[in-house]
Amino acid sequence: MKQNFTWKFLVIIVIIILALWQLSYTIRFMTLSEEQKSEMDPIKLSRLEDRAIHLGLDLSGGMHIILEVDKSKLTAQDAKGATGRALEVIRNRIDQYGVSEPVIQKQGEDRILIELPGVVDKQRARELIGKTAQLEFKLTVNNAKTQDIIKKIDEVLSKSELAKNDSIYNENLFSSIAIFNGYDIKVLKSDIYLVSEILNREDVKNAIPGDVIFLWGPSPKPTDSQERSLFLVYSKTLLTGASIIDARAGIGTSNNPMGVKVDLTMTRKAAGKWAAITGANIGENIAIVLDSIVQSAPRVITRIPNGRSEIEMGNSSMADGKSLAIILRAGALPAPVKIIEERIVGPTLGQDSIRKGLNAIIIGGILVLIFMAIYYSAAGLVADFALTFNIIILLAILSLFRATLTLPGLAGIILTIGTAVDANVLIFERIREEIKAGKTFRTAIDSGYDKAFTTILDANATTLLAAIILYWFGAGAIKGFAVTLSIGIVVSFFTAIFATRLIFDWVVTKFQIKKIRI
Repeated sequence: MKQNFTWKFLVIIVIIILALWQLSYTIRFMTLSEEQKSEMDPIKLSRLEDRAIHLGLDLSGGMHIILEVDKSKLTAQDAKGATGRALEVIRNRIDQYGVSEPVIQKQGEDRILIELPGVVDKQRARELIGKTAQLEFKLTVNNAKTQDIIKKIDEVLSKSELAKNDSIYNENLFSSIAIFNGYDIKVLKSDIYLVSEILNREDVKNAIPGDVIFLWGPSPKPTDSQERSLFLVYSKTLLTGASIIDARAGIGTSNNPMGVKVDLTMTRKAAGKWAAITGANIGENIAIVLDSIVQSAPRVITRIPNGRSEIEMGNSSMADGKSLAIILRAGALPAPVKIIEERIVGPTLGQDSIRKGLNAIIIGGILVLIFMAIYYSAAGLVADFALTFNIIILLAILSLFRATLTLPGLAGIILTIGTAVDANVLIFERIREEIKAGKTFRTAIDSGYDKAFTTILDANATTLLAAIILYWFGAGAIKGFAVTLSIGIVVSFFTAIFATRLIFDWVVTKFQIKKIRI
């Protein structure tokens, strides 16, 4: 009998030690100040955070976004699975961005729900999620043809009302505000709107050959020069982003040792085509176009046989380079998306929710412990131990399986406390009935546990089934509640049937106790 008790107690002790060890990561991480986190080794901090209980959007703060996929320009066949494909692309981007426990779910036919707990840089997150990222390689138009087209535009405008209204530019209106330097066309920031208006005129469009188009370079930042580049490129796309298998941000370009770049690696099939394209256009410039914006237009110095290329990011930051690399690796969205709802949950609100939730758990738990100790005396203390054991294991399992704790999850913990107590109440009342029927205390314990077992099993099984259904069909916060409740039910069943029974059996056998107040 002693040996039997030994291994059973050993099981409980090992479980408690492992649970406390697992919870130590959460305790250490949550007690770190922001200053301590900033001073800590990023790798160690990341590992510590990974092993701690993850907090949902309502507890840690972050972004809640609903996107709508624009299928208006897609064919019926392409539109059919566009939302699903967009969801997977966005999921890949967010995973590479490094958000902990994001929620990304389809809503209806053309909407996607996104929750990003703990996201600080809101603007970068919006760009990362919503950017279509259509990458194209296009050949730029040579100098002679570019100058000829600019001259034709000047001729058209010289006959228009613009030249008559602005005598400063006379017959060279376009070439005076869009200055070609042999590489690109420079436009002052103050003239960007006017140039765009000119290029959208029907008479100007008719003067431009159908096989070429004007594309802008990136918008100038406040700290940059007050000019924006304009490129004339051929409409034909040489290669697309589908040719890219890897993209990595780095520092150091051929024109700027400190410039940000993104190195591209192409598929084997595309590498062969790229070798032929670069070999046939040595001395020419090939524009790298992202969402109709020319990121750079490097000159082809020699044939590139290995399928490796480089996007020069100009004066962009390393963070911009990393974001672009993520987008290119994850792929392009099948259709444009727009944000139709956005909510920001501040960390202050999240901390307030945690405080109130913990207060509810602590106050509710203490009241239950006091009630059990008063109403069931010594047996109630055994139930109190089981309840404490239950909560420790529950939190440790949430941490172990990287589950996300949300505000409804805290409600699930509170409900678990009630479930655990309910099982003990059923057992204790059964034992009382057996004692009143004249049975010995040891026999009453055996009979009480045996008869209550089926009732407890049925009650827990039906609740667990409901929790599984909630998880399967629910979303976001409902899933968090279902996960916490499911784990709590399984743990409370173990503590009520195994842990408390072990204590009763050990006390009765060890001390030959004939009766305990219950």
